[in-house]
Amino acid sequence: MQLNENYENLSESYLFATVAKKASEYASAHPEQKVIKLSIGDVTLPLAPAVIAAMHKAVDEMGVKETFRGYPPYEGYDFLRESISEYYARRGVKVPASDIFVSDGAKSDCGNLPELFGPDNTVLVPDPVYPVYVDTNLMAGRKIVYAAATKENGFLPMPDEKVQADLIYICSPNNPTGAAYTKEQLQKWVDYALEKDAVILYDAAYECFVQDGAARSIYEAAGAEKCAIEMCSFSKTAGFTGTRCGYTVVPSALVRKGVSLKEMWFRRQSTKFNGVSYIVQRGAAAVFTEEGLAQIGENLGYYRENARIIADCMDRCGIFYTGGKNSPYIWLKCPDGMKSWEFFDYLLREAQVVGTPGSGFGRNGEGYFRLTAFGDRENTREACERLYRLLKK
Repeated sequence: MQLNENYENLSESYLFATVAKKASEYASAHPEQKVIKLSIGDVTLPLAPAVIAAMHKAVDEMGVKETFRGYPPYEGYDFLRESISEYYARRGVKVPASDIFVSDGAKSDCGNLPELFGPDNTVLVPDPVYPVYVDTNLMAGRKIVYAAATKENGFLPMPDEKVQADLIYICSPNNPTGAAYTKEQLQKWVDYALEKDAVILYDAAYECFVQDGAARSIYEAAGAEKCAIEMCSFSKTAGFTGTRCGYTVVPSALVRKGVSLKEMWFRRQSTKFNGVSYIVQRGAAAVFTEEGLAQIGENLGYYRENARIIADCMDRCGIFYTGGKNSPYIWLKCPDGMKSWEFFDYLLREAQVVGTPGSGFGRNGEGYFRLTAFGDRENTREACERLYRLLKK
């Protein structure tokens, strides 16, 4: 027997699993202390009433023979795909429903899409960035090159003509830095991909947080349908972290070596994935109704206010940070030259606040730290009061 030796190239534990373990161990050792978690990007508000109503109705339908549904279509029900297509159209972006594939979340698609490409392709990944992009390609043994995202370039690296890449990962608004590309900047990436015959894997999981005119879709750039796949999720948009639903756009025009990547993705999904439940897809479709959009807008406003509270705390402490406007994350510079994990331990020990060490997102994340705005409002306020008392000095 042979094992996949590429796993030896991975860190021993997934970043967020390590954070959760450390926080749990501290809480167990100090039960008298209240530990506040501003680390993992899980939501805290319940699903919107319109979503719950749609799910309840779908559950009732599943109890009647005439309206019962079995296996869903591999690519998702038409009613949801058409709702997603209309959501794009309201933003002036043309995405046919036939190019949309419903899944159980963007993370799954991030990990599965590389299966469409051979192991000898070179992968370009920004640093720092969401760890899944790196880990899934390390598992496959691919060569990875990095585009440095730094304070100097606003954490938004641009194409380097000297670098030959076959797969390009872009996350905008970025996790963890919160930086977001403009349409003009994305156009340069699309032009680069077309020139290099590369494919962009674009993660738009946080598009709903864009407020200052930054791009919300790679398809705002001309020619993107010939070189880009876009992933998105209901997890952050509508709080579906516990119900799991997302979608990926694979355009019909995306062809390499005479082969349609859309057809390849359908073949992959129909072989390895049995689809998202009817009940969850009905709930997801309700997100895009007039009532649903208004309700999730209120929830997004709640998280934006949490981000403002955290940002205000950083301002009062005189700490450099990015994010918080187009993103639910605050990306801050660790004070006094602390390393990321050193600052993690310091906050946990002295303030009982948990965040995510920036070094876990890549080499350029060393010395930085991520806080999330997805927490409860009162916990967020209390955490910021603790941070202010600790860091103001």
